[in-house]
Amino acid sequence: MIFGAHVLLYSNDPEADRTFFRDVLQFKGVDVGGGWLIFALPPSEIAVHPSEGTFAQSHAAHSLLGAIVYLMCDDLGETVKTLQAKKVVCGDIDRAPWGITATVRLPSGGEIGLYQPLHQTAFAR
Repeated sequence: MIFGAHVLLYSNDPEADRTFFRDVLQFKGVDVGGGWLIFALPPSEIAVHPSEGTFAQSHAAHSLLGAIVYLMCDDLGETVKTLQAKKVVCGDIDRAPWGITATVRLPSGGEIGLYQPLHQTAFAR
């Protein structure tokens, strides 16, 4: 039986980004050896979107569907202010009918999304 999800986030500087998740976002995790941290995520959901072509990542000798990571929050504006106070660079806040979004720049230079849903979520909050 499926009991959870494991997200792979590819980074050009995994050490720095792991430190960011641990120290700035304060995600709890485990060290599975050699400083390789795996973090617990908050409750999550998955939405299947149409693709605009091939969007895949090679892993474990398979071409797996690509994914985009958004961390969900109740108040995006306050979350951005809190992160900026910690010297985290956040992108502009955008509003769509389905939610309010911004990006967070990781120490590696890569970005992930922040998302305040304006619709019902798939899990109880």
